[in-house]
Formats: sequence, structure tokens, C-alpha cells
Amino acid sequence: MKISVIIPTHNAGQTLPGLLKAVRRQTVPCEIIVVDSFSTDDTARIASSFDAAVKGVGQGGFGHGSARNLGWKAAAGDVIVYLTQDAVPADDHAITRLTACLGNRDIAAVFGRQLPQLGCGPFGAHVRLFNYPEKSRIVTLADRERFGIRTPFFSNSFGAYRRDALDEIGGFDERVIMGEDVCAAGRLLLKGYSIAYAAEAAVYHSHDYTALGEFRRYFDIGVFHATEAWLAESFGRAEGEGMRYLRAEARFLADKGRFLLMPVFLWRNAMKYAGYVLGKNHRMLPRRLAGIMSMHRAWWRREKQGS
Repeated sequence: MKISVIIPTHNAGQTLPGLLKAVRRQTVPCEIIVVDSFSTDDTARIASSFDAAVKGVGQGGFGHGSARNLGWKAAAGDVIVYLTQDAVPADDHAITRLTACLGNRDIAAVFGRQLPQLGCGPFGAHVRLFNYPEKSRIVTLADRERFGIRTPFFSNSFGAYRRDALDEIGGFDERVIMGEDVCAAGRLLLKGYSIAYAAEAAVYHSHDYTALGEFRRYFDIGVFHATEAWLAESFGRAEGEGMRYLRAEARFLADKGRFLLMPVFLWRNAMKYAGYVLGKNHRMLPRRLAGIMSMHRAWWRREKQGS
């Protein structure tokens, strides 16, 4: 299988050299396409120095779905691998291990494990350990009875798709504020395909969000769940997952002996909950205020133009 690696970027000059070196060291040859969003640093020059094709996002501006569609349409590969500009393969076999299962025609897409980066704080580390466990799995639509809304969980920070399956669903939804990967996985599951998680394929990728950053991120998650209600209708509601995560994070901090962080834990999760509830009810807010609360302010400008 020929593999194309798509990397959306914006001012990625600090992280891109390490990422592209790691991709070029992979044990399988890869076409690399960088989809750049109006970078003002040397992102394009760095990409070209690693023999990567550079595509600009165009006048419409960056969108999670549109940027990845641009890369998919330009790619020559039978398998399309997506990475974000701050996700670095953990070893030289990461892409080989990630894509190995796509020889099975029943599996349309696979995502890999994300490990906390060196120096990542306890809250950022726990997110990765919770969402990306040590055990691989394959899910089908039948698993929604067991996993609910987590059945179509997927991440384009390190994920791969068979091109023919991506063609079948017409690529990624360009309207969504975020979660284009989850929408694609959900549509593939509804078409009868399987989705795989390959724990043996890993990248280093994590974020240390502030409490305000968590508020904004969960505001956008709430907007996503409100605008893409078909996911809850098809797989189950998301609210129960919040309590499961809350308990797991409290146990994680206790196991690490970080009891002094419990007040911070409560404050951060209160901010997450407030952000999520407001995001779910964003239609009741002034658009300008919603844009201020959001991590993806450009999305609100595009929505205004489209309304």
C-alpha cells in the first residue's frame, strides 16, 4: 500500500523539523503533504526542505475538515495518514504499525496511541492515559451497546484511513467546529465498517491546558455535540462519560499522591462542565459572545458568513 501523510500546519516552525525528521525515518516510505494555514514563519520552507508538498488552505481559511479534505484530494496514497504539527512518532515503526491492520478490508480506519510529552503536567498526562490505553481493540456498530458514544471515538492527531473508505463517505464534514474525525468514524461504522485502535503505534502528543483553556475546549465540545446530534442518536449520549472521566482523574491524582491538586481538580472540572453546558446551548447566546468563549473563533466567522 502506498502511504500519504497529511499534516495541517500554522506557524509550525518550532515543531515541524522534528516531526518531519521522524516521518522520514519511518520504516515505510511516505508521501508527505503539508496543508498550511497562512503561516507567517518558515513553515513552508521547512516542509520543502524535507521534500514535502505544500498546499495552502485558500481564502476560506482553516477548518479541521476542509484542511484534511484538501490533503486527501491531493494525496496519491492508498492509505491516508493524518498527523498534527505537534504529534511526533514515538519510534521508526509507528506508521508501519498503525497501518498494518488496514490490509483487512473490513477495517476502514485506525488511530494510534498518544503518549504524554516530556514535562507534561498531571492533568494533561491523565487525558492521554485515559483516552489511549495500552490495549488495542477493534469496534463495530454492534459495540455501541457496550461503549455508547465512545464507539466512534477517533483522533486525526495520529490516524489513518483506507482511501477507498474515505472516498465512500466523501471525506470529512467541513461544517463542524471540531470532531471531523469522530464524525467520519461514526459514518464509517454506520456503513458497516470496523474501526481499529492500535496501541502498539504511538506518537508523543499532549497539551497542558489552563482552566480557561479547558473551558473553551469543552465549550467547543458542547457545540459539536449540539450541532451533530445524530451521533448521540446513533451511539448514545455523552454526559455519562464525563462522570467516568471525573472518577478516573480523581483516582489518578490520588494514586500519584497529588492530594494538594484536588482543589485545582475541582475547579478545572467545574470549568469544563460550565463550558460544555454553555456550548450545548450556544444557540441561546449572542454569536459574538460564543466566539469569545470558543477555541475556534474562525469557525464563528465562517458560520456568520454562511448564515
